[in-house]
Amino acid sequence: MNPVLDLPRLEGTAERGGALADFIWFRTGGPAEWLVKPCDVDDLAGFMSRLDPAITVMPVGVGSNLIVRDAGVPGIVVRLPKSFAKVSVDGDRVRAGAAAMGITVASKARDAGIGGLEFLRGIPGTVGGAVRMNAGAYGREVCDILVEAVLVLRDGSIETWPRERLGYTYRHSQVPDGAVVVEALFEGKPGEPSAIGAEMDRIAAEREASQPLRSRTGGSTFKNPPGTKAWQLIDAAGCRGLRIGDAQVSEKHCNFLLNLGKASAADIEALGEEVRRRVREQSGIMLEWEIQRVGRGSGEE
Repeated sequence: MNPVLDLPRLEGTAERGGALADFIWFRTGGPAEWLVKPCDVDDLAGFMSRLDPAITVMPVGVGSNLIVRDAGVPGIVVRLPKSFAKVSVDGDRVRAGAAAMGITVASKARDAGIGGLEFLRGIPGTVGGAVRMNAGAYGREVCDILVEAVLVLRDGSIETWPRERLGYTYRHSQVPDGAVVVEALFEGKPGEPSAIGAEMDRIAAEREASQPLRSRTGGSTFKNPPGTKAWQLIDAAGCRGLRIGDAQVSEKHCNFLLNLGKASAADIEALGEEVRRRVREQSGIMLEWEIQRVGRGSGEE
């Protein structure tokens, strides 16, 4: 990491060596070179516009789908505070700040009698992350409900991108590197709050029954290959319960990796690669990571 970055003025906060393991779901990994929390969109845009273009910028929400490698993340990690978590309703549309959680958006839609957003109850991350990776669950994806998203680009410009410009595919978008999603507009359809609530409850119960929600995990580890499920391939390859140190393939849902207590990010990533190797050997299919792996490993320059 650079010894010192010359950061431009910021109304929010900038913490050198800011801990990421404090909130990343795996609770492991190295720090950010600088952890930046802007106070509002204009503060973020001004900061980005004055920041040396050579310095990398990476937004992080709650880290529910992230492995931060053990030597940490160089450059700037942007984490949006609660001021970016406002949610409002206009007709059948819900406007949400990027720091809002999926469950908050789904609940707001339910209370307003807006259906079609229930699946967000099953996505344990923020709106910003969901928009960037086209998050999905229970048969629906963000691209099914997104109207447009507001981005602060790496040069500090603020742009509103319609869904079509985001180029969505399975768990992927064309949000540019270094850009920060700050807001999203979703559209649903009229529905009865009681029926919407019942569907959200069903999703919550199904997740509780099938996923290790109360563990140090990173959510679904690998993308589902066409025509099959990643967990089925992992199970068939004999990987359920497989361990490297304190990193373990979940016994409850084997497309989840767990930190049993003292696993390093390197342990977790190595376990994932071993799962990929065994699945390929058993089925001929090379699983693709869904969890984002960022930063530098120990000993890397």
